Amino acid sequence: MGQVEQRLAELGLTLPEVAAPVAAYVPAVRDGAHVLTSGQLPMVAGKLQLTGKVGAEVTAEEAKELAQVCALNALAAVKSVVGDLDRVEQVVKVVGFVASAPDFTGQPGVVNGTSELLGKVFGDKGVHARSAVGVAVLPLDAPVEVELTVRVRD
Repeated sequence: MGQVEQRLAELGLTLPEVAAPVAAYVPAVRDGAHVLTSGQLPMVAGKLQLTGKVGAEVTAEEAKELAQVCALNALAAVKSVVGDLDRVEQVVKVVGFVASAPDFTGQPGVVNGTSELLGKVFGDKGVHARSAVGVAVLPLDAPVEVELTVRVRD
């Protein structure tokens, strides 16, 4: 087990199996020194954890926890391409989508679930640029979807 997965274990977390795509795409692609993940939903063992809009059926705190699940799924996708998360030199960008009730404006707090986990796991290498976007609906009525771009070493 590498250092990154050891830190996850210390946090009481484990890297899941790569989530199966729900359409015609792959979980992650390497382009030179970068790995870009597809949008990752909060799936655990092939099941979406919650459905609905944040600020209506799903609380902001629940959604923040789901964003952490999305991050774990994204890290699993990165590992599937590079073999070892210790090869990650920098988390470059996080994009978080939050299926939001019309009056919900807390998207940044929700996506902090991803950002805070990456900071705990990677330290300074986990500091990244980010977008947190409210949307009307996400695939399968998921409350949150996250994608990552990371730079890796050979």
